[in-house]
Amino acid sequence: MEARANETVSESIAARQPVLLVVEDDREIGALLSAFLGREGFRVELAPSGAAMDAMLRTLQPDVVILDLMLPGEDGLSICRRLRARSRIPILILTAKDDDVDRIVGLELGADDYLGKPFNPRELLARIRAILRRIEPVAAAESVPRRRHRFGDFLIDIDMRSLEIGGRRIALTSAEFDLLVCFVEHPRRVLSRDQLLDWTRGRMADPFDRTIDVSVSRLRRKLTDASPGAEGLITTVRNGGYLFAGELRDG
Repeated sequence: MEARANETVSESIAARQPVLLVVEDDREIGALLSAFLGREGFRVELAPSGAAMDAMLRTLQPDVVILDLMLPGEDGLSICRRLRARSRIPILILTAKDDDVDRIVGLELGADDYLGKPFNPRELLARIRAILRRIEPVAAAESVPRRRHRFGDFLIDIDMRSLEIGGRRIALTSAEFDLLVCFVEHPRRVLSRDQLLDWTRGRMADPFDRTIDVSVSRLRRKLTDASPGAEGLITTVRNGGYLFAGELRDG
């Protein structure tokens, strides 16, 4: 991936036309999405394959990649893995309606959200807007202190949506960062899966959705990889949920 695709969002999304890159080989679906999302104020670019996506990302920096998993040649899960390894661009995957395996694997590989086919275009629009709200940089007013906290070796800046250790930034997906914010803002309190789903995905949460466990597992792994002493930061409470055990200090 070219360096351009690795850049973080530095320009206010609200002040320009958001760019969506739809990786979908079905021309009819692609055309329908392009027309619908275009009417909602988005610039939509279509790529029918992973190779076409790679070529477009050399000159394009999308705000969200909408990735179909059923593609000719390289499949969507492989593309998701490659894209996440080189970029922090949010990824929304489109899966078969009842394919829990692909959905969970997609989240494991770093996707930020998923939507089962067939889907209501309005729900897709709501999910895209939710992702954009999460990644929108917040410029804190001078009179308002930045929400910065330290725990263990980590420094989290909630307003700038960054997590660092020793000055080095840790790459989290928007979904992982939202989950960490939930823990940091509710330390030493047991948070149920339903609470975490509601706070990170709102009304779009499925009460039977267990993928929150996948996201917690990935977040734990990234924290521990960055600092072995972080192994016990997020603990599992049997029949309860999860608890953030870190000691918070002002940043």
